[in-house]
Amino acid sequence: MQTILGSGGAIGTELAKALKQYTTDIRLVSRNPKKVNETDSLYPADLSDKSQVNKAIEGSEICYLTLGYDYNTKIWQEKWPALIRNVVEACINHKTKLVFFDNIYAIGGENVRHITELSPISPSSKKGEVRAFVDQHILDHIETGKLEAIIARSPDFFGPGKKETSLVLNLVYDNLIKGKKAQWFCNADVIHTMGYTPDLALGTAMLGNTPDAYNQIWNLPVDMHNLTGREWVALFATELKTSDKVMVLPMWGLKLLGLFIPIMKEMPEMMYQFDRPYNFDCTKFMNRFEFKATSNIDAVKFTVDALRDNVSQ
Repeated sequence: MQTILGSGGAIGTELAKALKQYTTDIRLVSRNPKKVNETDSLYPADLSDKSQVNKAIEGSEICYLTLGYDYNTKIWQEKWPALIRNVVEACINHKTKLVFFDNIYAIGGENVRHITELSPISPSSKKGEVRAFVDQHILDHIETGKLEAIIARSPDFFGPGKKETSLVLNLVYDNLIKGKKAQWFCNADVIHTMGYTPDLALGTAMLGNTPDAYNQIWNLPVDMHNLTGREWVALFATELKTSDKVMVLPMWGLKLLGLFIPIMKEMPEMMYQFDRPYNFDCTKFMNRFEFKATSNIDAVKFTVDALRDNVSQ
């Protein structure tokens, strides 16, 4: 059995689709799980409860952790350390392999200019410190030989599923369809790598089902023809047949918006990912699997088409 913890999110849903290539025995775990494939088994659980985490993982050959908490530093500081301790302990107890779908927040400052699997854990934000703890906890238990695990890292992403968790869809797509200017943070003229959720999920499934991929960090597959923020806006504007004008939000503007929009209070510490090049390098994955990522142009087209279909239904 292969189990997805946090199966209802944008990545968890796409991962369930991708795992069909490897197994029909898939367990979906969340507060209110819903079938993605006909043969999926559903396991409702509160993953803040240690005993429920243990039971959710029991009997699994592989456990994928794709859970996402609300974008709030205090929630991350409270929830993530306890969750990763409980998941790692349960995986060790049940001899279950762990695949952790990670972001790159543990890599901070100038290190985002070229992000590889060898980039040092170097958090420069409070959220980054939380993710650094999570990564290090996994790596420490790999080192003991008791845990088989993969850290599968992803850059910012978008795709045809839930747009609420995608920064680019909130800043760009949502504004363009309202006839407004797209928004971007700090500097729209530096590159900013984006991942496409179906590719990221398929890459995660491939890693989980490749025995010699374990006990390593992997950057998941993306189109490495890097685009700037302004070029991303242009792709979405072309698909939506609208203006590609961009409003660049400076740091002081974010702080002002934070007085009225709670999530904006969370953004200033992350601006090191937008005020300089943010270059995510997945060469290791591409060389190992000879994977052809969906092009940025097609990823935007498929996403816009899917969102348009969702609105019309």
